[in-house]
Amino acid sequence: MHLPEPVEFHPGDDFFSRAEKMFQRKEYGNSLEIYDKYLARFPDGYRAAQALMKKGLIHTALGEYDKSYIVYNLLIAKYPSSPVVSDARVEILVTFYNQGKYNQVISHAAHVLEESFFRVHILRTYTLVGDSYMAMGSSAKALNYYLMAYTKTKKHEKEKIIFKIESAAKEVDPAIIISLFIRRKDELPVEDLIYRTGLSKAEWKKYEDTVILLSEFIKRFPENENVQSAKKLIQDINEKFTFKHNILGCLLPLSGPYTSYGNKILKCIEMALDQFNSQNSRSLIKLIVKDSESDPEKAVLAVNELSEERVGAILGPVTTHEAAALEAQEKRIPIITLGQKENIATLGDYVFRNFITPEMQVQAIVSYAIQVLEINRFAILYPDDKYGTTFMGLFQDEVEAYGGEVIRAEPYHHDQTDFAEPIKKLAETQTKLPEQPEEETENSDSEPALDFEAVFIPDGPTTSGLLVPQLAFYDVVGVHLFGTNLWHSDRLIEMAKQFIQGAIMVDGFFAGSNSQKVKDFVEMFEETFDEKPGFIEAVAYDTAMILFDLVSRNDIQSRSEIKNEIMNLQDFQGVTGTTSFDNTGNAHKKLYLLQIQGDKFIELENNS
Repeated sequence: MHLPEPVEFHPGDDFFSRAEKMFQRKEYGNSLEIYDKYLARFPDGYRAAQALMKKGLIHTALGEYDKSYIVYNLLIAKYPSSPVVSDARVEILVTFYNQGKYNQVISHAAHVLEESFFRVHILRTYTLVGDSYMAMGSSAKALNYYLMAYTKTKKHEKEKIIFKIESAAKEVDPAIIISLFIRRKDELPVEDLIYRTGLSKAEWKKYEDTVILLSEFIKRFPENENVQSAKKLIQDINEKFTFKHNILGCLLPLSGPYTSYGNKILKCIEMALDQFNSQNSRSLIKLIVKDSESDPEKAVLAVNELSEERVGAILGPVTTHEAAALEAQEKRIPIITLGQKENIATLGDYVFRNFITPEMQVQAIVSYAIQVLEINRFAILYPDDKYGTTFMGLFQDEVEAYGGEVIRAEPYHHDQTDFAEPIKKLAETQTKLPEQPEEETENSDSEPALDFEAVFIPDGPTTSGLLVPQLAFYDVVGVHLFGTNLWHSDRLIEMAKQFIQGAIMVDGFFAGSNSQKVKDFVEMFEETFDEKPGFIEAVAYDTAMILFDLVSRNDIQSRSEIKNEIMNLQDFQGVTGTTSFDNTGNAHKKLYLLQIQGDKFIELENNS
């Protein structure tokens, strides 16, 4: 007869057992109290390290991450030989992650991996590092760690990691994905992962990526059972989502409050179309025009219709920018908007903006003033509205970047007509002149010297036309005057007359330019509309010419290639000067520098 083995009991086991039951029921307050009692009575007890571990987990569950961190470090220091030390090290990474300290997760993970021998700890560490990289926006690095984590999974854990792999792959280039997969081909189910990632890319409407991944899958694994479904999906994508060459979409407000505006731009684009088709030996470009009606919902519908028409890109809109841009991004159709809407290009990598911006204007003015005119000291008079404060801030930053100095900046109310107070404040501190003999001073009619050499006034022609003459009245004379593109108006000359002579401003287009390209454009426009074109017509013309060329090129086979060509466009020579796009989707333009001479605007050389 065999007697049962005696059960080994340790002091405090009843305490610990009660605490464990409460912990399982998530009665964290009560269980924490009993764990503390256990540790107070049995600091070297058999389960002391486990009690500390549970305390750390409770603090984490309660969102008290600083307390968790302290408890885990106490456990490691006091009980270094305990089996739960490895758990504590991983849980420290969890506290860092929960606090958004992603760099600390990554830096501490290396030490955790050096000290860890258990599969589950390595799996969790790789996963936490991957999660941290994802939170930091480094999808490729996250994908690499998720793949490392996958090599440590058991069957029931695989789907969770595959979900993370697919999520990380969403923003990763297909070539990098394939490289990472193949690098671990002996440890990973590469066939299944490439196929599944290709399908996931299709769900996210990244169709070009899907085609690349599935094509690689077919090439590498021709005997796989999913090859036929991969071929079918590629065929469907090619039929539905690749563009038809020589077709461009156009989205403009042809009805509603901006009808005349939209129709004039459309006629300008059609004028560009006639010119392009007459000069081009490739197939004729077809323009598919949709009316946005200045309505965001109608704009979205129009983008969908253009997608069904399989246009290569969309020109416009000039209103309802955001709604149209978001839909175009969703459909992966390159779209170049024409308008002042800020941050529109941040909506996605298929969204571009070709327009004059405050940053461009300020950069052109300051570089010319400092590098060509050798002005170093500036003053600013600006309206206290969004336009004025934006330009004031940008101008000050640009001057300082060039090593110049803004002596002072004075605001005025945006509907003010008497500018005595801000002008007096602007001129109140003047440079001290060298002492002169009393009789010479008495006979001198010279004015005290101002401590700035130029005044920048970011306002419209009407307000500026009232303000500039008052500068002379209050003895702010002998200084350079600079303004924005709003100064490119006959109204300013009519109002300020002799006081505005020599003033300098910038604009994105100048109909009086000596450029032959501009002269030809102006002549065509005047013959068509019996008036001179402005910037919006000119930039529509240039944008059309850029897109006509791209959608007609035989070497471009996908919308993503059109998108990349726009992003890499450098120094396009158009009627709005030279245009380049950066990787944010915004155009950079070399603006026209203009000066008022008599009753005309004269183009200055812009070599800055």
